[in-house]
Amino acid sequence: MADTTASGPSCLEKLKSYVKTPKGFLLSAEIIISFIIIICYAASYHGGYSAVAICEMIFAMVFFGIFMMELDKQIQVVNWVWSDLFRAGIGAVLYIITSLICVIGGAGDGARIAGGVFGLIAGLLFGYDTYTIFQQIKSTRQHSAASTDDRV
Repeated sequence: MADTTASGPSCLEKLKSYVKTPKGFLLSAEIIISFIIIICYAASYHGGYSAVAICEMIFAMVFFGIFMMELDKQIQVVNWVWSDLFRAGIGAVLYIITSLICVIGGAGDGARIAGGVFGLIAGLLFGYDTYTIFQQIKSTRQHSAASTDDRV
């Protein structure tokens, strides 16, 4: 019979410790602000703008789960850092575009304007996440550069 008492930290302990990291805090903030945007767009007259918030919240939840459970170190087939960079970059651009559309054309619909304002904040948050990921990629490339000199 297998010994199940000597296992690693529980999922709740991993969650608590990962949220305290800078990346975990950013991902959890992205999830929360996307949820707020979904609520705002659902209360507005035009709920079609919620698709971006729903997709970005799901993607942030998936990456949060992967990084929290450290599956990125076990599944080496996917380059998770670059995937996260594309997720955050595309999310920032989409949030800024849809939020500007909602803020500019949302006259008379307070929930749509509120969703647009929160969307602009989310665009900045996703943009900051993109910047931090890019800095991480840049620093790992500088430290792991191989020598091209044949004499060495």
